[in-house]
Amino acid sequence: MDALLAFTAALVSLRLAAELLRRHRRTHARELAWWAGSLAAFAVAAAALAGGAAAGWDERAFRVYYLCGGLLTAVFLGTGSLVRVGVRWVAPVALVYAGFAVGVALAEPLTAAVAGTSIPEAQDHFDLLPARVLAIVGNTLGTLAAAGVAIAGLRRRPIGNALLLAGIAVAAVGSALAGLGAAESAVSFAAASALLYLGFVVNR
Repeated sequence: MDALLAFTAALVSLRLAAELLRRHRRTHARELAWWAGSLAAFAVAAAALAGGAAAGWDERAFRVYYLCGGLLTAVFLGTGSLVRVGVRWVAPVALVYAGFAVGVALAEPLTAAVAGTSIPEAQDHFDLLPARVLAIVGNTLGTLAAAGVAIAGLRRRPIGNALLLAGIAVAAVGSALAGLGAAESAVSFAAASALLYLGFVVNR
């Protein structure tokens, strides 16, 4: 059941990412591409979660999960929000960050082997520097940027920005509760993706 829920969450997130990308191609709104990337990262993280729940976690699944769920999702989300309000310089910075994050996630040595069906804890497998600090900084800045832009726009677009804030909150709670199991994380992935998608669409 855990694997099925995680796989469903991956499909939901991927479908919503594809819809945002379709809207981007039609409107050429750059923020939609970043938001699509955020939901696509959600989808890949959920797919890794499904694989870990179904067949057991290994190093490859953990690295993919950490990269997409821990390093990229929030940064892409925050970048899209800042681009939406005209902060264009953040896009190349985010691209450099993404390249560095990929390198860290793929090359950083693990401090312990990854095994079992429970979601691996980052502190059990990565040193604090650089992998875990990078995730902390990226998630903090990305979440603050997305939440700050949404709060600033509440009066002008109350429904869309309220949905975005709800999606951010659900994603944050899901990350905090990841230790409870794959099912809880998968449900939070799907719910956060749906709320964020609705907020993106309403705000456009």
